[in-house]
Amino acid sequence: MKLSVIIVNYNVKHFVEQCLISVQKALDKIEGEVIIVDNHSMDGSVEMLQQKFPQFQLIASSKNLGFSKGNNLGINQAKGEFVLLLNPDTLVEEDTFEKVISFMEEHPDAGGLGVKMIDGKGHFLPESKRGLPTPEVAFYKMFGFSRLFPHSSRFGKYHLTYLDPSEIHEVDVLSGAFMLLRKTALDKVGLLDETFFMYGEDIDLSYRIQLAGFKNYYYPKTQIIHYKGESTKKTSVNYVFVFYRAMVIFANKHFSPKNAKLLDFLIHLAIYFRASITLFTNFFRKGYLAILDFVLILISLFGLVWAHNSITGIETPSELYQLLLPIYSLVWVLSIFFSGGYDRPTLLKNYLLGTAAGTALLLILYSLLPESYRFSRAIILLGAVTTLCLGIMDRYLLHWFKVGGFKLGTSTKRRFAIVGSQDEIKRVINLLKQTIIQPEFIAKVLPGSSMELPEGFVGNMRQLREISSIFKIEEIIFCAENVSSANIIEQMSQLDNKSLDFKIAPPESLFVIGSNSINTSGELYSVLNINSITKAKNLRIKRVLDLSLTLLFIALSPILLAFVKQRSGFVRNLLEVLIGQKSWVGYSVSGNNLHDLPVIKTGVLSCSQSIGHVSEPQAARINIMYAKDYQFLNDVLTVVKNIRLLGN
Repeated sequence: MKLSVIIVNYNVKHFVEQCLISVQKALDKIEGEVIIVDNHSMDGSVEMLQQKFPQFQLIASSKNLGFSKGNNLGINQAKGEFVLLLNPDTLVEEDTFEKVISFMEEHPDAGGLGVKMIDGKGHFLPESKRGLPTPEVAFYKMFGFSRLFPHSSRFGKYHLTYLDPSEIHEVDVLSGAFMLLRKTALDKVGLLDETFFMYGEDIDLSYRIQLAGFKNYYYPKTQIIHYKGESTKKTSVNYVFVFYRAMVIFANKHFSPKNAKLLDFLIHLAIYFRASITLFTNFFRKGYLAILDFVLILISLFGLVWAHNSITGIETPSELYQLLLPIYSLVWVLSIFFSGGYDRPTLLKNYLLGTAAGTALLLILYSLLPESYRFSRAIILLGAVTTLCLGIMDRYLLHWFKVGGFKLGTSTKRRFAIVGSQDEIKRVINLLKQTIIQPEFIAKVLPGSSMELPEGFVGNMRQLREISSIFKIEEIIFCAENVSSANIIEQMSQLDNKSLDFKIAPPESLFVIGSNSINTSGELYSVLNINSITKAKNLRIKRVLDLSLTLLFIALSPILLAFVKQRSGFVRNLLEVLIGQKSWVGYSVSGNNLHDLPVIKTGVLSCSQSIGHVSEPQAARINIMYAKDYQFLNDVLTVVKNIRLLGN
């Protein structure tokens, strides 16, 4: 047997299905096998794999083994002359396997090979080729020198950015997303080091291949899509710690004690530096608009007080307005927040509603203040006007200059180009209409380069650049039934455009799949998706309810501790809900269809407990209803009826 393809899957059902469809086509002219190791996925992956790909070997683990152990399970079963470690969130071209095997056979010194990778937006992924992370290389990478001087052979060694990505090169490190290995080299160097749970194992294996006398090659004559990061969030602090700790393991294993200690010190320094930057970036990315509003409102209020004092000649005590004006600003910002004014994309009507609600609340509070704390109702009214004007102005400016991807309007209306046959385009349009997406415009595009266009088509696939420009297309959907993986990848590379999104509609599937950036968990249009409970408004309401109930329970804890059945569990649940690890109400765990539902926090109580004992099918239906039509009052009712079970 020529090739064994090993895929370790963990909770990326839709991506692995698309991957396997492309793998099946790429194996058409090659004697090969596919071994899928599922790391105890909870999203229905195993059931889908058994149903749709019975011809492939499936190893369903009862626990998450991690990347290394999972791949080793597959390698131990492999019979091929070459072994390919392939990520589930990839898409290969139809001739990828033929090309890479041919290159390996022509280069007997090659122990491993990686290919050119692009992400879901068509951008080249620099980790397609990497150098060995020595202390010097790691230092330049961790502290940003490689980003500042990418074309320097000294500073750009981590991603070898000084090498032409369109040329074949000998490299140090291969990416675990696509890692073709000669079986004889594997037999000599051994399997993946299971000390690495995730990240770093590809660096370790690549290095051991070189130590054994083989070479690693970067081969860009074929390319793949790697959605990159569908199983993990690259912007999370946890990722920073896991990734850099993997580098510590590598250093201690392969470098001299002196260099290992130096790299260990640099890595720990980088961990806290990058973790701090990540925390700050995440906070700013999510909250910069609220911070901007607070600052602008506060400055305008101080300006209004100054103007009021100048006109009336009455000097307001500074300690009074220095206390009240920040409170006024905070009330407006919180009102805008609870009205959805900071949801993405931003809707001006929510901002207007929040400002009006905040103004009404401030006027009510003003009337309740003691006389000594009332210095001018006009400040509140004029503050409301300036808040509206400043907020609308800064939002239009952010929208106009596209700051941080900021966008006014609704996300559900988009302008599409769909590439495929008449029947497939019709199927995709029907699918889109069953989701929350509302197509504003759809351009039908014929696959190939034929100039004879059926009625209703605006052009062919070779004209996608012009079509996108003329019709102001925001998203291109490729029908995989009619368009080859090679053509899809080629078009994505050529149309590498920041304003364009790409998705793929696999044949006979109820979803359209894609990823807008390496930081997303994958964007999916699917008739199976139930989005009500995961709408920003409902998530916000649910979190506020959790916090409110927690604070109430803490205040009443001397009484509640006499009623709850498990006191220690109640205290633990208070803490876990407070820090956001749990919610007071979640899905019923007896419902067996959780993999088709939006992901929410685990509940202390289940949504079916207010009804009483239910069968498993009933619990599954209640879960669907809970997700599809979330009402916070139902959570309150569930908590009230099951107050004694809060320690579960």
